[in-house]
Amino acid sequence: MARSLAQSLAWLQSSGHQQLLSQLQHGIEKEGLRVTAQGELSQQPHPKGLGSALTHSHITTDYSEALLEFITPVFSQPEKGIEYLANLHRYAFSQIGSEQIWSGSMPGELPNAEQIPIAEFGSSNIGRLKHIYRVGLEHRYGRAMQTIAGIHYNFSMPCEFWSHYQQYKGSNTPIQGFRSAAYFALIRNFRRYSWLLLYLFGASPALCSSFLKDKPHALEHFDEQTLYLPWATSLRMSDLGYSNKAQSSLGICFNHLNTYLNSLHQAIHTPHPPYEEIGIKVDGSYRQLNSNVLQIENEYYSDIRPKRVTRSGEKPIHALMNRGVEYIEVRNIDINPFLPVGIDAIQADFLDLFLLSCLLLGDDEISNGECGEIMENQQQVVNRGREPGLQLVNKGQPVGLQQWGLELMDQLAATAEALDSANNTQRYTLALQAQRHKLEDSEQTPSAQILNVMREQGLSHAAFIQQQNQLHEKTLQAAPLSESLFNSLQEEAENSLQAQADLEATPAPDFDTFLASYLAN
Repeated sequence: MARSLAQSLAWLQSSGHQQLLSQLQHGIEKEGLRVTAQGELSQQPHPKGLGSALTHSHITTDYSEALLEFITPVFSQPEKGIEYLANLHRYAFSQIGSEQIWSGSMPGELPNAEQIPIAEFGSSNIGRLKHIYRVGLEHRYGRAMQTIAGIHYNFSMPCEFWSHYQQYKGSNTPIQGFRSAAYFALIRNFRRYSWLLLYLFGASPALCSSFLKDKPHALEHFDEQTLYLPWATSLRMSDLGYSNKAQSSLGICFNHLNTYLNSLHQAIHTPHPPYEEIGIKVDGSYRQLNSNVLQIENEYYSDIRPKRVTRSGEKPIHALMNRGVEYIEVRNIDINPFLPVGIDAIQADFLDLFLLSCLLLGDDEISNGECGEIMENQQQVVNRGREPGLQLVNKGQPVGLQQWGLELMDQLAATAEALDSANNTQRYTLALQAQRHKLEDSEQTPSAQILNVMREQGLSHAAFIQQQNQLHEKTLQAAPLSESLFNSLQEEAENSLQAQADLEATPAPDFDTFLASYLAN
């Protein structure tokens, strides 16, 4: 690892292309539940003041109607993305009345399942499709899963980088294929080492007992209202979160774009008997889009995805097939309840140097055996990551988490120096040092700090998060939106409502015909 990374960084410096590292591209998507002032899940529809969840560019909903999703534009400086995210929160506060935005990844006290509202997107065919897809998720996984929130960190290299990197690698592959293959190498290396991110940034060591109701589990009681594991980092990323045993047979380990797409295509078109038992359209109402392993490609849950911006009416799988990978989406990031918008610039800087390192490392493929190791390491860290002496497996050999983590930190130092040099700063080295301290002392991790505050203040998980909701709203509201930005967001909300109305007024085939055509395409 270290040799390949060092060689690539040396090439960037000697070739004069290191300045391209000041043009990394970032976007952030952050989810957050709307809750009442008492911390109960909102039963109100998506507020009109936030615009249309179907057509708004920056404020939408995810699974539950109450699960807001904020989407930033693309920025070359991640701190600008985080500030934009903060502004979206400020605007949302102005439109949701007395409601709050939940500051954790796992929900608080949940009502009965039928009272967890599924996201609505209007009467257009595409709006109905998005809703029925979520109805399918309800039947497959339960409604409680639709209240889990997280952060997606989107990352890409500047366009100018690829021709230079292709020349350095001595590749004759057409640039689109070369870029896709390089991003898949990044993805493979990310999966090898993403356990480190779960340890450093995992922030869901506990959850409200109402999330599981009477379901079997291996968690311990923190108090009457809270379940937890004493050494857990990210229960959101454990098998308590979205998991699909039907997907485990897909064997997707991201070695090649074409095999990845073929696996997804097969899953979208392969019937799954348990889902067939659910039924598709029963008594005139859709229960799911189809009864296959995946309804659509977005149902495949992974901690990282290759992505490409889609054109109007285009499926993600076709966008990747036709134009290759454009960026990657990191999906294993918990909302940090100690931070106003769940992520800060220090974390973003570390993600940048981590992802850049994964790109510039070797491009070894992942064997079936290593794929199993990766999955086992991930589960060990989400459930037991802070346990003293925890052993992981690296290429068949046991290694201590702390030892392996510190070795990775040593290797990442060169990337931090290169990024600092390109950006005329010290912030990447400082971000690396901050994470090294967490390996040296697990009490500095967010997961440990959450449990410590809960113990010290005698708070349940729900009470702790609700306390943070109020603190962060006060902090964000102390620096109000500028009048021009408020007016711009208000105008976008109004335009999105009109765009949805126009779409719904446009003549279209009946939904059954539309769905059959969509699935057949």
